[in-house]
Amino acid sequence: MIDVRRSADRYPGGEAAEGIDTRHAFSFGPHYDPDNLRFGALIACNEERLAPGAGFGEHPHSHTEIVTWVVTGELTHRDSAGHATVVRPGDLQRLSSAAGVRHSERNDGAEPLVFVQMWLAPDEPGGEPSYEIVRGLGDTEPYALPRAGAVLHARRLPAGGRTETPAVPAVYLHVVRGEVRLAEAELGPGDAARITGGEARALIASTPAEVLLWEMRG
Repeated sequence: MIDVRRSADRYPGGEAAEGIDTRHAFSFGPHYDPDNLRFGALIACNEERLAPGAGFGEHPHSHTEIVTWVVTGELTHRDSAGHATVVRPGDLQRLSSAAGVRHSERNDGAEPLVFVQMWLAPDEPGGEPSYEIVRGLGDTEPYALPRAGAVLHARRLPAGGRTETPAVPAVYLHVVRGEVRLAEAELGPGDAARITGGEARALIASTPAEVLLWEMRG
């Protein structure tokens, strides 16, 4: 089964007056939808746009795996465990909040910042917070997130390029840029597909494209 969710149907959020524009793929804050709380381990997939100087001040998280993918611009990350990093396009950032951590995410650069932030529920709560950044994650380097039983693939396709979704019980596909065809559906930037059934599906790029694929147990 393929369940397509369009970018235009995302729940709006953020603070426009503060230069923050957010689009939520799942039930979030005042946009409560009991039928859209999660898909597999994934509980949030937020598209974030921050103007220069804008950002999210220090705030707490717990029992959540937070994975961030920068599309354009530079993201400045700081957390209560002492990490201070600049995350750039193609870098993957993972913060395991475990029993509790505080962090901030800001655009300290001169250009607009766009990133995708994804939250996953771990199999077991608690533990010690941890942090990792992978510089320039490649197409052939799937990123395993064993605490949530998930693996992330970043795929960059030329026009006409072809790949397949993983043959696992649940796959979440997010289009970062470009246009792709999945079965009979044409997907553009910000569109997503929730795929179940364990069957690999062909994914063909109509234009140069970048997609994120989460494979999960379901």
